[in-house]
Amino acid sequence: MVKRSSHAPAADTPVADGMDRGEPAGRAAPRNRSSSLRRAIAVLDFVADFQNHKGGLRLGDLAVGLGLPKSTLVRLLAPLIESGLVSMAADTGRYRLGPRTAYLGGIYLEQLDLRSTARDVLADLVSQSGETAHLVVRDGLEIVYIDKVESPKATSVSSRIGSRQPLYCTAVGKAFLAHLPELFIMDVEAAGMLARTPNTLTTHAELRRELALVSARGYSVDNVENELGIRCIGAPILNHAGDVLAAISISGPDGRMTSGRVAQLAVLVVRAADEVSSRLGARQ
Repeated sequence: MVKRSSHAPAADTPVADGMDRGEPAGRAAPRNRSSSLRRAIAVLDFVADFQNHKGGLRLGDLAVGLGLPKSTLVRLLAPLIESGLVSMAADTGRYRLGPRTAYLGGIYLEQLDLRSTARDVLADLVSQSGETAHLVVRDGLEIVYIDKVESPKATSVSSRIGSRQPLYCTAVGKAFLAHLPELFIMDVEAAGMLARTPNTLTTHAELRRELALVSARGYSVDNVENELGIRCIGAPILNHAGDVLAAISISGPDGRMTSGRVAQLAVLVVRAADEVSSRLGARQ
């Protein structure tokens, strides 16, 4: 069963507006239209969260996950399907993201100055290290991959642009956490630190020790903590105010990126992060 999404509207959310109830819209129409829009966005977010779930989501999956009646979902899905933001497979009736999301995402990424600023640095990092390089930003308690340059070598790194991962068990996530306020770290701990692999740090004490180490040495390591067989090294990208704007990393098979090579490869990652930071006006 698909679990209830964090994007789901509250169960007691009023059912849309006067048009939904057969009542005159009146002065409440703008607020109610906004409510419908928020719920449509929640539907879109939920479909995106489970994009790879058995080839898409059934209407019943959406009803359970979002806590909305099927009739309401059909009405909310109609304009999303018409606009190409959601698609429905004719043979299975399952819902997935539509082609327009790729178009809009592409435009967004093209306009993202950070991505264009760091692109050649990522390519150089791959050339120097031989491993896959990533550029990420933070969204709440997760990191989001906004760019990736593949290693020329055989690799099983499963990341993709637009995908999300937790902060606590990724090298790039730890690069953020080491520079974030104490209250934020407490939020991460309160949200739970599930074991993704046998190496995942799952206790508050382990995470605090790790972040102290990251702060002291200037880089972070995912020691096969997020994905089996994959080791990553990350470093923060700072803006002109000294705040962490993004992070950069390299990832590769742990048989090639051995623990003995971490310090050597970390020099390259930190140098790359510093270069992007410098271009963004950070003081060196």
